[in-house]
Amino acid sequence: QVQLVESGGGLVQDGGSLRLSCVASGLTFRENHVAWFRQAPGKEREFVAATTWADRSTVYTNYADSVKGRFTMSSDFAKNTVYLQMNSLKPEDTAVYYCAQREMTAYTGAWFFKPSQYDYWGQGTQVTVSS
Repeated sequence: QVQLVESGGGLVQDGGSLRLSCVASGLTFRENHVAWFRQAPGKEREFVAATTWADRSTVYTNYADSVKGRFTMSSDFAKNTVYLQMNSLKPEDTAVYYCAQREMTAYTGAWFFKPSQYDYWGQGTQVTVSS
């Protein structure tokens, strides 16, 4: 059974930082395409960042324009965990953040930005940035 569990959310002031974690069980992150999405009240779920593995030593990461230069996605294969380091947070970053995984059979170079393109989801963790 695949399970993704996010943690690390909380309340932070404008300009602050948080690090989110997503631990997987029942799958190996390195063999799949992993992403962070977020959903603010009244808005659709939107892409934040994603990581895909071309091979065991080559990792590619992509970011939404709204978070480039402020957010960094990383991985710890030994812990089967991915992270989202969020710096220079803004009130508009307030949302529930979700970890998602898409199964891959082979690296294709494609990126996936729609929630419907992912197979498994975590329960989400709330991030609130106060002004």
